[in-house]
Amino acid sequence: MAMKTLRNLLLPFSFLYGGVILLRNFLFDTGILKSNLISIPSIGVGNLSSGGTGKTVVIDYLINLLKNEYHIGVLSRGYKRKTIGLVHVSNASKVYEIGDEPFQLFKKHPEISMIVAEKRSLGVQNFIDSDLVPDIILLDDIMQHRYIKSKIMILTTTYNLPYFSDTLLPSGNLREPISGKKRANIILINKCPNSLSIEKQNIFLDRINASRNQSVFFTRINYGINIISEKNSMSLSLIKESFLLVTGVANPEPLKTFLANSGFSFLHLSFPDHHIFSKRDLNKIKIQKKKKIILTTEKDFTRLNPIWEGEDLYYLPIEMEFINPSDQAIFDKLIKKVMIS
Repeated sequence: MAMKTLRNLLLPFSFLYGGVILLRNFLFDTGILKSNLISIPSIGVGNLSSGGTGKTVVIDYLINLLKNEYHIGVLSRGYKRKTIGLVHVSNASKVYEIGDEPFQLFKKHPEISMIVAEKRSLGVQNFIDSDLVPDIILLDDIMQHRYIKSKIMILTTTYNLPYFSDTLLPSGNLREPISGKKRANIILINKCPNSLSIEKQNIFLDRINASRNQSVFFTRINYGINIISEKNSMSLSLIKESFLLVTGVANPEPLKTFLANSGFSFLHLSFPDHHIFSKRDLNKIKIQKKKKIILTTEKDFTRLNPIWEGEDLYYLPIEMEFINPSDQAIFDKLIKKVMIS
């Protein structure tokens, strides 16, 4: 009740914020402000909300889809990194220098080129001017960076909190009005329940109200069968005792639900999204863990592992999976079309 009251009090500020964003979008839509199409194949992934819609998992899927055929460049802001400006990611890069999500992606895919930069146009130009120009650029969190335009834009939202059920900042989580969805070529409904009937999908599609030139797909989180530490891995099914779950993500509920439904017993310590763990946090974790193993997300592992002493820290990998298996081939074809269009 208190949260609802606070949101209502913040609504006037949301209207003011929305007016500013609508004016900005109008200036771009009418060409008063210029949006330049990237000269090489490019795919942008973004959202209308302030986070937690699964963009990184989508970027990871795209890398896996394309990396055997093309040299990929990935451009990210590097949220909450301790550096500023443009940084070329390398094997020597530290998580605090480039941000947890870029670090996670580069560690999994060291064959890609990666740049983190607040100014996306500067990052794109740096790729184009480099000695090894990527065949394709993937742009993370690009929806609101309108001075550049990717050839394909993927809009991500979630089943439990879709953009059409949300409100603008600061009373809600939306960074721009729902009308911004028109700039997307593909809309991904992420983090769906494992079993989602066609009837419920159709109801959701009516609410999405996509245009004829937009494709909509439903996806879910597919959890790995092994948990992974710095030095080894073990089957998730081998865990027979209670463990400590540590998360610093926007929405840990899907993971908690998966673990609970799988019959696991665990204590959960939750921290804010992209949380920088302090010594005090580490002491709190040590007190709570006792002799338990620690399970965390892959993103949190990038921040915890460098400062954690011990070999009892594991993460559970995830990947994007389509609710309707036939949709995967359709989606993949749409993505690969960018290379020949």
